[in-house]
Amino acid sequence: MLTERQRMILNAIIDDYIRSAEPVGSRSISKRGDVNFSPATIRNEMADLEELGYLEQPHTSAGRIPSHKGYRYYVDHLVRLDRLSSEDVMRLKSVFAEKITAMEEIVQHTASILSQLTNYTSIALGPEVFDASLRHFQLLPLNENTAVAIVVTSTGHVENKTVTLPEGVSASELETVVNLLNAKLVGVPLYKLRAQLYNEIGQEMSQYVSHVQELMALVEGVLADNNDHRQVYLSGATNMLIQPEFQDVDKIKTIWELLEETPALIKVVGSAPSGIQVRIGQENAHAAITNCSMITATYSVDGQTLGTVGILGPTRMEYAKVITLMNHLSGQMALFMHQWYK
Repeated sequence: MLTERQRMILNAIIDDYIRSAEPVGSRSISKRGDVNFSPATIRNEMADLEELGYLEQPHTSAGRIPSHKGYRYYVDHLVRLDRLSSEDVMRLKSVFAEKITAMEEIVQHTASILSQLTNYTSIALGPEVFDASLRHFQLLPLNENTAVAIVVTSTGHVENKTVTLPEGVSASELETVVNLLNAKLVGVPLYKLRAQLYNEIGQEMSQYVSHVQELMALVEGVLADNNDHRQVYLSGATNMLIQPEFQDVDKIKTIWELLEETPALIKVVGSAPSGIQVRIGQENAHAAITNCSMITATYSVDGQTLGTVGILGPTRMEYAKVITLMNHLSGQMALFMHQWYK
């Protein structure tokens, strides 16, 4: 547990380092108007913060820089969210003010605006569910325990998945379930399938088959997997080059290789839980970005997550600004999506 003085000094160091990208010394902190401690006191606290793992000391400098643990504490306990400037608000609103003929345009434009506003790299995932609906569903038994589930969408995508059947379910019951699903769900947009499954099918299914809960869970899992065919939109990839941390050619090369590898990028960005998420350094699972931070925001309609927008930058990221932007954007996206699909 940090003392109030340690919290104040850690906050000041991180703020200075975010702005300067240079190790921060006690003298520069003592000159700040919001820190009323002597350089000697600040040096002692900095040494303690380093011992606790919140700061690091580059061997070439007497100053300190935040560690990943320090950034995590800053994001969780110290960061003060900014108020968006009127200019930023207007630029974000401009995304939704244009005449849009395809939902992909919104996602692509959003990525572009975010990279411009932050000077970082933006990544937006747009699911196939924008324009796709269910065309056909099938369950083909392989034996008593397993079946192949086949989902065909209106865009022509076909997904096959081997599933484990609830014990005791007969072939005739499976046929009944398939007939019911095709009668009720064909033509329904992919993002609405889960809601329709529970609102319109669950009660009716219980009249014809046993193991209703297990079968509903099985179908839900198959349909949910089918929502993961997404387009990836990148903007501002070259912004990495202007960051001092990424002057090392080998380091930036591994990041760019990730940005060009769509399946891996989808896994990295799309695996984030709903809401606003901040992953710092080694909290990012992919080795290429363990020296980066990624802030993601999901956007949803009727409880169904449609996509994710992410900002990738150095751990020395302007967290307050980016989190504020993502909060505002996710709300605007959700509102727009609701109006688009209603």
